[in-house]
Amino acid sequence: MALAFTSSSAIHGSLSSSSSSYEQPKVSQLGTFQPLERPQLLSSTVLNSRRRSAVKPLNAEPKRNDSIVPSAATIVAPEVGENVEAEDFEKLAKELQNASPLEVMDKALEKFGDDIAIAFSGAEDVALIEYAHLTGRPYRVFSLDTGRLNPETYQLFDTVEKHYGIRIEYMFPDSVEVQALVRTKGLFSFYEDGHQECCRVRKVRPLRRALKGLRAWITGQRKDQSPGTRSEIPIVQVDPSFEGLDGGAGSLVKWNPVANVDGKDIWNFLRAMNVPVNALHSQGYVSIGCEPCTRPVLPGQHEREGRWWWEDAKAKECGLHKGNIKDESVNGAVQTNGTATVADIFDTKDIVTLSKPGVENLLKLEDRREPWLVVLYAPWCQFCQAMEGSYVELAGKLGGSGVKVGKFRADGDQKAFAQQELQLGSFPTILFFPKHSSKAIKYPSEKRDVDSLLAFVNALR
Repeated sequence: MALAFTSSSAIHGSLSSSSSSYEQPKVSQLGTFQPLERPQLLSSTVLNSRRRSAVKPLNAEPKRNDSIVPSAATIVAPEVGENVEAEDFEKLAKELQNASPLEVMDKALEKFGDDIAIAFSGAEDVALIEYAHLTGRPYRVFSLDTGRLNPETYQLFDTVEKHYGIRIEYMFPDSVEVQALVRTKGLFSFYEDGHQECCRVRKVRPLRRALKGLRAWITGQRKDQSPGTRSEIPIVQVDPSFEGLDGGAGSLVKWNPVANVDGKDIWNFLRAMNVPVNALHSQGYVSIGCEPCTRPVLPGQHEREGRWWWEDAKAKECGLHKGNIKDESVNGAVQTNGTATVADIFDTKDIVTLSKPGVENLLKLEDRREPWLVVLYAPWCQFCQAMEGSYVELAGKLGGSGVKVGKFRADGDQKAFAQQELQLGSFPTILFFPKHSSKAIKYPSEKRDVDSLLAFVNALR
C-alpha cells in the first residue's frame, strides 16, 4: 500500500448535515488548529489543543496557500507534563464490536485529533476517507508511494484529493536502499526469492518512519480479506509491530473500523455514496498493491490471491500488518505435534479422501478403470477454502459419470512428496489422472469455477 499524510479541511455543521452542500475553509497550520464547536467535547478538545500546541515541526516547508499540515514523519514529540491514564483498548474493542464503521471512525478521530492518520492504499481504503469526511471532523491521510504503483492508482490519488479537498502527503522509500537492492538483485528478484525483502525496503521502513510521528493510525483491514492472517482483527488494538510518537511498545494504537464488514458491503457503501474508486477494480482487480505483484482475480479465486500469486497462502502479507501472523498458529488454529486442528474441507460423500499410498497407486497405474480428478490442498489455505464450494458442486455433477473425484492433503509431512511427485507448486493444485495414461495432467488455469473445471475434465475424459 502507498502511505502518505494529509489533513482535511474543517467541516462546519453536525453529522446529520455533513452530506449537504458546503464550502470548506482552509485548515490552519498544526499548532494553531481551532477546535470544532462541540460543547459536549470541550474538555477533551481543549486538552488535545494544548498538547498539539507544543508540537514543533522539524524542517517543515514554508507556509503555503493551501496550509498543508506538516507530515507526521517530521513531527517531534510534544513536551507535555500531563500524565494521561493508559486506556484499556481491548475493553474498548469489545465495546465497539457492534458499532458501525462511522461510529468507530468518529471515536478514533475524537480521541486522537491530529495525532492520528488514515492509511490509504488506493483501493477500497477510500471508504475510510468517506467515513472520516462524514464525521465532520478534521482528518489526516497518508500513503506509501513505493515507486512501483499502477498508473490508475496515481490517478485515483489525484481524484481523491480533488473530490475531498485534501492533500495527500506521501512517504517514499530510501533511494539508497532501493538502489542497492536493484543493483544487487535486479528489478524482479521477488519472483525468485519472495516479496518480503522488496516490501521491507519499499513499504515497511517508510511506514515505520511515518508512524513514528503519530499516536494512532487507521487501516482498512477486514476479517474476510485474508482468513489465514486477518480473521481475528479487532476494531481497535495496541499496535503489536510498530512504535508511535512517544516510542516504545504500546506507544501506537491501531484502528480497524471496517474489520467486521464484508467486502460486498464496502462496495455497496462506495456505490451509494458515489465515491471515486480505482479504475483497476473494473478490470478484475480486488486487492491492489504494486504493479508487478498484483493481478486480476479469476472466477473461483479468493480476493487475496491476486497478490504475490507465486507464493504460499501464508506469505501474503507485505509486512505492514505483520502482527496478524502468529508463529504458533495457522488460520487461527493452534498446532499440536505439527498437525493443525483446523477443520478439514471438501468433506462430502462425493469426494474420496486419498492417503499417500492411494495416490502412489494412482501414479503407478497405466490402465485405470476410471479417470480421477484430485485436488492437492491444505485446509488452512484460504484459496483452497475459497474454491471449496465449486469443487464440491463439481463432484456432485460428476457423480455417476465414471469420473472419480478425490482430495489429498498435501501440506506438512506430505508437502515434499507432493512437490516431487505430484507437480505441487502452490495450494490448491488440481490433477487429472486419465483412464489410459500413467501421467497426471495438471490443471493449468487458475479459474476455479465449476464451468471451467468441468470443461477441463470433459476435454480429457
